[in-house]
Amino acid sequence: MAGAAYTIFDTMMGRCGIAWDVEGVLAVQLAESREIDTRRRLLRLCPDAREGRPAAWIQPAIDGIAAALSGEPWDFSDVVLDLGGIPAFDCRVYQAVRAIPRGETATFADIAKQLRASGAVHAVGQAIRRNPFALIVPCHRVLAAAGDTSGTCANGGVITRRRLLSLEGALASSGPTLFDVLLPFAPRQADR
Repeated sequence: MAGAAYTIFDTMMGRCGIAWDVEGVLAVQLAESREIDTRRRLLRLCPDAREGRPAAWIQPAIDGIAAALSGEPWDFSDVVLDLGGIPAFDCRVYQAVRAIPRGETATFADIAKQLRASGAVHAVGQAIRRNPFALIVPCHRVLAAAGDTSGTCANGGVITRRRLLSLEGALASSGPTLFDVLLPFAPRQADR
């Protein structure tokens, strides 16, 4: 394969997308309400990508995303990311975020302190908002303040963040959410 490619695939939360090149994963786009919107947002991140069949090495990432979105634990530590063009500070943030265990959260300040850049709390927040690798770099686990699940993470909103944290058990102390109760009964989105 020459150049970047992408594919759209089914998950329990709808049709997601992933883009890659020979260096690694370029971007992950979580499901939008319509597949065309998912595709559009993914292509905004990777405008030169062409739709194609997933390379053999990308299939485990796709399987992992689908599994994670249905509540199964998944380890993305072996997934290679193409970090070309991403600022060095953001790369450091993403490396730290990838180390946050499933079911746990950290704050922007925690990440800044871990990076020995305690004055860079705002910069950590900006890196989280720009994260093109949803789930692989689990930005939903990084909160502005302890226990504050408001605010958006990369290519998802507050609802997506709460859903993901709920699936991982990070919101267990607040009891089950309506999403937890209704998820097993939710109809699967039709292919579009």
